[in-house]
Amino acid sequence: MMALSLTGAFQENMKTKSIRKDKVNVITLGCSKNLVDSENLITQLRGNDFDVAHDSDREDANIVVINTCGFIDLAKQESIDTIVQYANIKQAGGIDKLYVTGCLSQRYKDNLEAEIPEVDAFFGTLEMPALLEKMNADYKYELLGERQITTLPHYAYLKISEGCNRTCSFCAIPLMRGKHVSRPIEELVMEAKNLARRGVKELLLIAQELTYYGLDIYKTRELPRLLHALADVEGIEWIRLHYAYPSKFPLEVLDVMAERKEICNYLDIPLQHASDTVLDTMRRHITRAETEELIAKIREKVPGIALRTTFLVGHPGETEEAFEELLDFVQQQQFERVGVFQYSHEESTRAYELPDDIPAEVKAERAQRLMDLQQEISYQKNEAKIGQVFRTLFDRKEGKYYIGRTEADSPDVDNEVLVPAKGNYIRLGDFANIRITGAEEFDLYGEVVKE
Repeated sequence: MMALSLTGAFQENMKTKSIRKDKVNVITLGCSKNLVDSENLITQLRGNDFDVAHDSDREDANIVVINTCGFIDLAKQESIDTIVQYANIKQAGGIDKLYVTGCLSQRYKDNLEAEIPEVDAFFGTLEMPALLEKMNADYKYELLGERQITTLPHYAYLKISEGCNRTCSFCAIPLMRGKHVSRPIEELVMEAKNLARRGVKELLLIAQELTYYGLDIYKTRELPRLLHALADVEGIEWIRLHYAYPSKFPLEVLDVMAERKEICNYLDIPLQHASDTVLDTMRRHITRAETEELIAKIREKVPGIALRTTFLVGHPGETEEAFEELLDFVQQQQFERVGVFQYSHEESTRAYELPDDIPAEVKAERAQRLMDLQQEISYQKNEAKIGQVFRTLFDRKEGKYYIGRTEADSPDVDNEVLVPAKGNYIRLGDFANIRITGAEEFDLYGEVVKE
């Protein structure tokens, strides 16, 4: 059962408003994999002549579809709060239909149906055809590979597989997304070509486990072959790799990265911890020494690579000594990018059988200590870039600055480069060479290098 708050869910009465019929608002919560699912749903709905918006603040939709996240407690609560918000609106006559899909719905469908009956129907992560049928729409197979993106027009996420075969103790993703299923190379190349024709220059490859790609359909790891095929797509200038599992990492990927200029010297490789005891409890199938050896090989094969990693603090059994081992590891390795999240006691996971023995305030304090350390590392690394020139892709103009990213930076989660708008003209979605003139902990400042 979900132990999440629904108190006061329907206490607030809302005024009925007149709305234009047959418009859908798709709301996406959670990760980039969810975003791709929403984009595919939007593509199908528009192919059925629906008027569709994404994450719209306007109040002119009469049908709302919420794509939920169920990863950790905070994400689950955000999903529930959003469902309740629109259930209130529906109860007050503000919308006609409310549908819920995604990870939370996959995992807690029966509970949600009982607790929020205002929702017209709940669907799991792989039930898009059923959702479309409920909306009197057809699932159009001819639209596969024709995904309409909701990101900025010059970059797009490309989900190369679904699900995960790993058994990490803390993770509920396999419960919500199922086993690993790779998409064929030909299908991915076709989608990449369609995206490139629409102006996409950067592909962000995502999967729950990137390096497992191909084992199920080709009986061998085929990420290197996929990367070569995608790098051949005309118009794609950057390909960025997200979510690579460290145990048995296929080093051939690094050879492709070093060989093909289109593959960014960037790797998102969640390590989760550095204490052997904690890694064993987490069922990560790797030791600190093996991790250090892998990192050394990566940096040797791809000099200057930007490594992004994620750590989990507060896992059952994480002593202060084990956490200090993690701090020492981060200090030693000097990662370019680090994310931290706190352990969430997820039912039906292997860690759920263990006592959740780290108090919430200790988890929060450890997360802050780790991020404070990374902030110092990031500042030192950014200061060292002053005077250097970097090819930068510009995403937007905000206030007095054009804002872009270097090869070392993925959208939304990494550093940004700020260039004064005064005296400069940079076309958004284009690359420019930028000389770094200043640095902060997580931002760089620069000027356009005139040719």
